[in-house]
Amino acid sequence: MRYWQVERRQAEGQLDLGRALDLVAAIGHADVNAMAGAILKTAGAAASIAQCTIFAYEFGNRPRTVAVADRRGGRFLQDIADSYARHYYALDGNQSVIAPARQPKLDPAIVLHQQASDEIGHPGYRAVCYQRPNVSDRLSLLVQPAGDIWLSVNFYRDSSQGQFQPGEIAAIETLSPLFAYAARHHYSVNGQPAQGVSPMMLARLRQHCPALSKRELDVLRCVLEGLTAVEIAETMGVQPSSVVTYQKRAYKRLGISSQRQLFALCMAPAPV
Repeated sequence: MRYWQVERRQAEGQLDLGRALDLVAAIGHADVNAMAGAILKTAGAAASIAQCTIFAYEFGNRPRTVAVADRRGGRFLQDIADSYARHYYALDGNQSVIAPARQPKLDPAIVLHQQASDEIGHPGYRAVCYQRPNVSDRLSLLVQPAGDIWLSVNFYRDSSQGQFQPGEIAAIETLSPLFAYAARHHYSVNGQPAQGVSPMMLARLRQHCPALSKRELDVLRCVLEGLTAVEIAETMGVQPSSVVTYQKRAYKRLGISSQRQLFALCMAPAPV
């Protein structure tokens, strides 16, 4: 498992113009999965890739699936993506890049993260997101289109193909600025849902207390959504007792002691 920042360099060779136009045409397309499909088609010329997903990590919330593309068709990959977003995202190695995103200003860097099946210690995560869809390796392109928002464009390798080879990774890295540009603009045009109360409340809490950890923010988000400790534990893949611990710790950081005070804090003016 490793991650590295992409160095801006001139692309080697030439990109097929038709594929570049497919990427541009997919920006804001009415088909929600068109962008993932166009990226999969373009990246497939550089490496053997079976699937592509695009996730948005917004305001410390659990990831939201923006688009999926699977060479096998059907909604199988959509179901896998939903399971990842609901139960396993906190175990993903890309959190070492995404979770600490509290920089004072936007980091324009593109980061690549590689995570193979045999590097995952959690058996449930490995079984559902790698073994069940027959994935041996994943390469993720991480890009930050706005503060407190990350996009992850993920390329999955079929087990029959083994892991990504250095030359294939280098080819995808060369194309990654193009993929990042397309994903960012697609998100700005078509990828942002109408924000509900909880994401805005969560952003307000982060303003009040930047020291809140990701686990604490996850618990507070679920509390704001009206979930019980047992339901929160199921969502996060932890024990209910851990949920209670995270909640108490978060309340202490915020200087409150009840759910009523939590809602009141969310509605209070932002700190100056």
